[in-house]
Amino acid sequence: MATEKQTDPTEAIEHVHDSGNLKDAVLDAALLGQVRTGYETLTPWETVKTFKISSLVCFAAAFSAATDGYQVGMNSGIVANAAFIKQFATTVSTTGQPALASPVLAGWSSIQSVGQIIGMVALSFVSSRFGRKVAMYTYWTILACSIVVESVGRSWQAWLVAKLLAGIGVGSMQSILPTYISEVAPVRIRGALLMMYSFWWTLGTFFAYIAMQTLNKHHPNIYLVPIYTQWAQVGVMLIIYLVLPESPAWCVTRGHMDRARAALQTLHRGVRDFDLDQQLQVLVLTVEHEQALAIEQQREHWYAIFRGVDGFRTVVTLWTNLSQQFIGLTLFGTFGTYFFQQAGLADPFKIKCITEAVQIATVIVTVLIADYTGRRLMACSATTLMWLSCVAIGILGVVPQVKATDYILVLFACLWNVGVTANGAAGWGYIGEISSQRLRPYTAGFGAASTCVIGVVMGQLTPYMVNASKWDWGLKTGWFYAGVGLPFAAGMWLLIPETAGRSAAELDELFQRKIKPWRFAQTETAVQRVIQNEKVQS
Repeated sequence: MATEKQTDPTEAIEHVHDSGNLKDAVLDAALLGQVRTGYETLTPWETVKTFKISSLVCFAAAFSAATDGYQVGMNSGIVANAAFIKQFATTVSTTGQPALASPVLAGWSSIQSVGQIIGMVALSFVSSRFGRKVAMYTYWTILACSIVVESVGRSWQAWLVAKLLAGIGVGSMQSILPTYISEVAPVRIRGALLMMYSFWWTLGTFFAYIAMQTLNKHHPNIYLVPIYTQWAQVGVMLIIYLVLPESPAWCVTRGHMDRARAALQTLHRGVRDFDLDQQLQVLVLTVEHEQALAIEQQREHWYAIFRGVDGFRTVVTLWTNLSQQFIGLTLFGTFGTYFFQQAGLADPFKIKCITEAVQIATVIVTVLIADYTGRRLMACSATTLMWLSCVAIGILGVVPQVKATDYILVLFACLWNVGVTANGAAGWGYIGEISSQRLRPYTAGFGAASTCVIGVVMGQLTPYMVNASKWDWGLKTGWFYAGVGLPFAAGMWLLIPETAGRSAAELDELFQRKIKPWRFAQTETAVQRVIQNEKVQS
């Protein structure tokens, strides 16, 4: 049809290439929803200095991830705390001591994953209809309720309710925040700002393990202190949410042009030569192009995330984080301390703190290099490193145990943590930026929820694998994750594209043209052609 020919990205690029005419290049770019902003050639550091307010907003918004990380770290460490075990014990160990039964441990882990799924899916509709900030207030309220239940609950059933609420709140946060940051962040440093979620998450996890280590050594008969400290985190979160501006991209999508202008003015306060009308036009053109394409392809509803090019983008969105579940996330993360304890290591809390310190160092490096080296190589290499670490730990489980075995185990646990940190930093970035603007909350929610579905399964299986009273696989558990994780480690190299420096409209073009993921970085887009024509004519 004529409309198809008019909006075909490949034809537009070929036309620009043949003409070499700046006006034609600008027109073809506009047909694809792309407009020259004037900031495309800034370096990442120049972008930070230029867009101070929007960078600070993204940095502050990402702070919420510390609460997410603290929850994960506390859940992993508190189940090995003597006072907690005494309070919630449902059975006795082989030595006659109070113990947590594997079904109870599995239930806590799985119910939180179920809650995450509920939050990720349900809040995507709230976010799309009422805005990102309303969604933030909603999951903040749920998180506050979870802390109340954790503080007053004294039975394993009450803790089950607390974990469900925490899961809903954390799951909502995991899908909403990357979406918000992706829409607010300057394109040239979007990767680093998205990875700030992982930075704060890692810090939150680290401080949880420090708290549990201190508690275990000095106050083994008290377990409530780490729970109470969460109130400080949610208090800071609320203050931040009150001052954050609404996403201009969401405002344009819903037709709230005055709110979009106000948000853009707030985010770009102090930016020299900032043209409000031009930047608003960038958002409007992207949204109008996506809506026109959706109407043409009869994919106007949210479930378009499962069809055609949008369906492929959904797969790409979820693949990086999903690979973590199949390559040991539950083993080293949720049950990390418990795993080391069951493996016979003398000080599992201390080892877990070491691995968390490694994660902090890694995430700092990933944030600094994300927009220089890109995301694809980082994500693919990190996932491969995780898989190799699982293989190495599996080997330790079948060879004779010697004095050096514990040290080698800690080494590969550290390497696995380097991998999962880089993988997660890139993965949460993909959750926020791979989808089209029109479908972003739904794609992000479904992509994140898919990871948690597997988390439910792994949360049921892992306690049995590592529990000496059950399957007693010990270090041989590494072979399980190496086996199920191999297709996902290999798939990373085939599915994951490079998104660094690309605007939402440019990514739309590359996906519509069905460019191979490993060729994204080398492929020229319409707006890049405009820039090249400007250089030629200047």
